[in-house]
Amino acid sequence: MTLTNTYQAIIAAPFGCVIGIRMNGMAVDALDYLPIGIVEKSPANTAAAQAAEELKAYFHNPRSPFTILRAPQGTAFQQRVWAALQTIPPGTVLTYSELAQQLDTAARPIGGACRSNPLPILIPCHRVVGRQGLGGYAGEVTGDLLGIKRWLLRHEGVDCSGA
Repeated sequence: MTLTNTYQAIIAAPFGCVIGIRMNGMAVDALDYLPIGIVEKSPANTAAAQAAEELKAYFHNPRSPFTILRAPQGTAFQQRVWAALQTIPPGTVLTYSELAQQLDTAARPIGGACRSNPLPILIPCHRVVGRQGLGGYAGEVTGDLLGIKRWLLRHEGVDCSGA
């Protein structure tokens, strides 16, 4: 099985990589940032086409809603955090501590749930930041993934100049 067979669609992203969309029936169960050089792949079915179109719409307008079914696999705690992340509107950020306070937990487990998020962008963990900077993204605190977080936040109108 090749990498492209893992995904029901692969689309270009405006921040310099491609995104693999993996479906479980009619629901998205993974979005993966893939390296440059992976060829785009037309959606294999109508659900994958909907996911691809909704992501492209978001890339043009960060207020464009996501209606595609999502089926992220995770623990009960992760599911709780991911549900809370989906209530943070575009252009708004919370610190790990603020989200932890809302969920009556600690900041570190919030970071762990964000790091384990299988649906970045659809479940907007990029909207959670550190008290004194961006924090991490997908488990990284430097490099390309943090650049993606910066792009997403700027796209939504968040000033990241100090981070």
